[in-house]
Amino acid sequence: MEWKGRRQSDNIEDQRGAGPSMGGGNPFGRGSGGGFRIPMGGGRRAGGGMSFGTIIFLIALYFIFKAMGIDLLQVMGNGGGQGSMPGVEQTESASSRSSPQEEETKAFMSTVLAETEDTWNGIFQAAGERYEEPKMVLFSGSVKSACGFASAASGPFYCPGDHKVYLDMSFFDELANKFDAAGDFAQAYVVAHEVGHHVQNLTGVLPRFNQQRQRMSEVEANQMSIRVELQADCYAGIWGKYTQQKGLLESGDLEEALNAATQIGDDTLQKRMQGYVVPESFNHGTSDQRRRWFKRGFDTGRVDACDTFKGDV
Repeated sequence: MEWKGRRQSDNIEDQRGAGPSMGGGNPFGRGSGGGFRIPMGGGRRAGGGMSFGTIIFLIALYFIFKAMGIDLLQVMGNGGGQGSMPGVEQTESASSRSSPQEEETKAFMSTVLAETEDTWNGIFQAAGERYEEPKMVLFSGSVKSACGFASAASGPFYCPGDHKVYLDMSFFDELANKFDAAGDFAQAYVVAHEVGHHVQNLTGVLPRFNQQRQRMSEVEANQMSIRVELQADCYAGIWGKYTQQKGLLESGDLEEALNAATQIGDDTLQKRMQGYVVPESFNHGTSDQRRRWFKRGFDTGRVDACDTFKGDV
């Protein structure tokens, strides 16, 4: 994809280094019922919040720091994570610690987000509507969103509560190395898919789904989730069409996106991870479905061609 020298979005929040590392990637929030992720709490709790194990850990941590001459209670009283602990230097910014490759990936993500802004601003304006641009939060390890806490294991996700796309860029290494979906346009497809969820949020699709799923069985909710995900794939394809019309696509770019859609299909992932498939547990769509709906958006460039809620998918 020809992207260098093009406009970069101002809607980027770089929170890398703000949270601890919590494990590997999980494509598009898989296991949480959608590419947009709404984390749910669980486990035994004490005091309405922390688990007993967490309380014991914090007590032990307090005495460890106390022995080092650091009073955590005093530090917390002075603003918690806002200031620095006595005798501990402020950590440097994420950008100053990043490698040149990470900074180039960030620039690429900013450019792709800007291209989605141009695409959807134009589509909404043509329909007489105003497009509210989402923000993209870059994080490492874990992050707090309006949907709750999430780790890198969630994969990229969209939170309807704060209208933000969340992305740990280490996911792209796993996308390439573990899921055999390398390439810059494969990465761009990931971003465009999550922005597609934002479009669904603005048009009322996500609010309706989240309301209806409370009355559905797990199998019914999975089936509806597939339609939601495939529409986001189709919207990503529309963005791809507009990008092609600008002359930004290079040879092999479309194939990279279609391969990524194939590699993260429910059936392909389940075969890779467990050796067999359980169709009733699918919640994103098969490889064939994801390829077809991305290609439909790419071929037509029309929003009305992305109605996955009518007929078979």
